[in-house]
Amino acid sequence: MKYTLRFMLLALLILAAAGCSKKEEKKAGDMAAPHGQTQRKESVVVVPDNVKGKWKAVKIAVTDKTANKEVVYTMPIGADFPLPGSDMVVRVENFLPQFSMEGTTLTSQSNEPKNPAAQVRIMEGGKELFKGWLFSLYPTTHAFQHPKYGFTLVDFVPAS
Repeated sequence: MKYTLRFMLLALLILAAAGCSKKEEKKAGDMAAPHGQTQRKESVVVVPDNVKGKWKAVKIAVTDKTANKEVVYTMPIGADFPLPGSDMVVRVENFLPQFSMEGTTLTSQSNEPKNPAAQVRIMEGGKELFKGWLFSLYPTTHAFQHPKYGFTLVDFVPAS
């Protein structure tokens, strides 16, 4: 009797464990990325009401690495800016004066420029080369890599 009870308990434990692993496999399979790719959740940018409309432009220093020359351009938020002397277009999509990240949500903790960041999209010949963030306090963090040009967020322009 003892052995039968032990055997039944062991069988129940095995079945319960198998059932759990099947569910886990299914969940993992549902979320799996195609072979060779890692799955990344898309970030969501939330511009708080106390920040919306308070900034009209950012100033981005563009370094021409081949000519060893830097020019600062004032680029309006939400508009395309054709980069003079190139077939590149820069679009400042968002500006967050106090950038913060909570999970996949990117937002601003306040309207004070304590950790300024600009979300930019850089196109060349109609092809997207970069979509990411420029940080004025951390210019090399996730910096856009291009053989000829470098981009740095240097200032921001409040709305009048």
